[in-house]
Amino acid sequence: MSASLPHLPLENIEQWETRKVLKKTAEAHRFLAELKGVAASIPNEAILINTLSLQEAKNSSEIENIVTTHDELYKANLFEEALVNPATKEVQDYAIALKQAFATVRQTKTIRLLDILTVQQHLEHNNAGLRRLPGTELKNVNTGEVVYTPPQEADEIAFLIDNLVQYINDDELCDADPLVKMAIIHHQFESIHPFYDGNGRTGRIVNILYLVAKDLLNLPVLYLSRFITQHKADYYAQLQGVRKTGDWEPWLLYMLDGVIDTAKNTIALISEMKVLMKDVKHRMRDQLPKIYRQDLLNNMFHHPYTKIEFVVDELSVTRITATKYLEQLVEHGFLKKQRIGRANYYINEPLCALLVSRG
Repeated sequence: MSASLPHLPLENIEQWETRKVLKKTAEAHRFLAELKGVAASIPNEAILINTLSLQEAKNSSEIENIVTTHDELYKANLFEEALVNPATKEVQDYAIALKQAFATVRQTKTIRLLDILTVQQHLEHNNAGLRRLPGTELKNVNTGEVVYTPPQEADEIAFLIDNLVQYINDDELCDADPLVKMAIIHHQFESIHPFYDGNGRTGRIVNILYLVAKDLLNLPVLYLSRFITQHKADYYAQLQGVRKTGDWEPWLLYMLDGVIDTAKNTIALISEMKVLMKDVKHRMRDQLPKIYRQDLLNNMFHHPYTKIEFVVDELSVTRITATKYLEQLVEHGFLKKQRIGRANYYINEPLCALLVSRG
């Protein structure tokens, strides 16, 4: 028997905007506002979009047992001809899907069904769209026990996802706090389970897009996947708890705790990146005044692993000049040179260590 899901908006707002939830919501907003300000202080937004989207892609994929390393991920971004393992390719696809969807939602301030379908299509490399065939069940990976059966009929799935998209975009339907709405949206999306594959990762991208659409963030820098990975059992237990009992409070508190924990961690990460960039900037000016340029500094932090072609493209210099810049940065200890086949690449080791420690 498949689940019978409520249509949105849910009735009786008091059942989920409890005193505990509202108190936690206020705390989450404070840290989100601080994160928004800290993110805006980085001079080149591409630095955060690139590095943090890769972090999120890695963490979100780990929830689905798709595991790669930072090293494999950064190398894959360098060389198209490199032998990329399937897990790394899937993580790359996630980062690309996230960035493309962000670029769209940033402009429209809405999340259309087309945007959600496009994300899932990028993740799974198919045009299957919404589920049309019955038989989908969610099972305990250890025991094989069926823990949840989502809606099975194609018409019901289509109706529920249209209802969800309307709820996402029409604030007149519900005057709940947007962070509470985000948690409800995520629960409803995962309960509809609209696709054959890629539901978890698509749903987590929708979380980020919603925060951007509601202007709670200007950049996609709050990623809950790290928190969910660290509290994975609780995540699934609280999802299922609402389905079984109708008690929303534990789920909402879990998601709000995730926002607070993730915002704190990301504030610390961006602040440490700023300190690192400032230190490198001053040392480059002192030691390499002839080659110091802000866009060269940006390149080193935009790409944890960089290469000659990146410098040529981003600084509009010749290959000879780009090579000279990178070799001098290696000579003075700013970068470490490595080789794959006939090609060199250059590692910003302090940045990589920071991203690993906060990942």
